[in-house]
Amino acid sequence: MTKPGVYFIVDVTITEGKVDEFRSIAESMTAGTKEEAGALAYEFYLDPAQRQCRLIEIYADSNAALLHCKGRVVQELVPKLLGVSTLTGFSVYGDLNAETAEILTRAGAQLYKTWSGFNRFQN
Repeated sequence: MTKPGVYFIVDVTITEGKVDEFRSIAESMTAGTKEEAGALAYEFYLDPAQRQCRLIEIYADSNAALLHCKGRVVQELVPKLLGVSTLTGFSVYGDLNAETAEILTRAGAQLYKTWSGFNRFQN
């Protein structure tokens, strides 16, 4: 059994002149993820120049993260987002089941397993 709380930190550089298209795709991604059971947070942050973006995602547990990875947002919209930006960092924090870990590793994520600390998420 895995512990609750899985966090994704995704960094991208937006292609020059593509910020409006990037924003539109990101809004669709947010709307789609909001409908996913177990998706607790999905927040895009832009630097003042609107070239660097950080996406912070929080899922209830490994199963919720897996559903997201297999869902429409990742399968259809992430490729579109990467058509107008470049992935510069992808880290995942939390305890993952084997299937979720494999999918995320294939996608280029650096995985960090819980070592110490606590969270207040409920199972």
